[in-house]
Amino acid sequence: MACMTRPFIKMNGAGNDFIVIDALETPFRPTEDQIRALADRATGEGFDQLIAIEPSETADAFMRVWNADGSMVETCGNALRCVGWLLMEAKGSNRVVIDTAAGPTTAARAGDHQVTVDMGKPRLDWTQVPLSEAMDTRGIELQVGPIDAPLLHTPGAVSMGNPHVVFFTDRQDDGFVTGSGSLVEHHPLFPEGVNVGFAHVLDRDHIRLRVWERGAGLTKACGTGACAAQVAAARRGLTDRKATVVVDGGELVIDWDPATDHVLMTGPVEIERTGALSF
Repeated sequence: MACMTRPFIKMNGAGNDFIVIDALETPFRPTEDQIRALADRATGEGFDQLIAIEPSETADAFMRVWNADGSMVETCGNALRCVGWLLMEAKGSNRVVIDTAAGPTTAARAGDHQVTVDMGKPRLDWTQVPLSEAMDTRGIELQVGPIDAPLLHTPGAVSMGNPHVVFFTDRQDDGFVTGSGSLVEHHPLFPEGVNVGFAHVLDRDHIRLRVWERGAGLTKACGTGACAAQVAAARRGLTDRKATVVVDGGELVIDWDPATDHVLMTGPVEIERTGALSF
């Protein structure tokens, strides 16, 4: 069987990095093993997510997302900015619609290599996150550590097309985030697994955030995680509805618009390099 070569673009959004494949004309269906091998930063191309841009009958394109572990996920906020930028450059437009497994999203130019993505309404009911039992998602019954002195407790739960919990804490070192995040990711309360945010509210319009991503681990940025952190913080009265979320790879401005209830995320897009995959 002949080896097939697929060109790719390596991009990142605030440090959250992707291999982006143009699958508008030729379908791209890698196996989980192939994805894991490609994702390996020592022996493969290295990425947090693998992205395929596919045709759509209802939008400018459909964005398919796989995590580094080979699992397919609903959406990825930082990748939406990158894909949106590529599509706008190709079309010579200032606005595009991208369909995802979580529904359609609008991306618009917001300056030089800056894109605003309309992430839609946050899903706040326990059935929408989803959780395995009924709870108030402003602060769910979950803790990490000893019962009488938990290290983390009562996180907010939000779906931004994918499930998130957000703990409010100033403990954000690698070991703590990795240890706690990997513990919570597969907790039985989350039937689909969960992305785990560690948010330190600095003031009414600033949050320092680190995220343990479901299926990808500790990443430099998580767009949906930044949206979830801002929504969870605003619901608790800890911040205003618009805040700058500082992630390891940069800054994202999150605006939970009171008029539409939509969450708007603005942040950077960077092209790192191009290359080709051989299958």
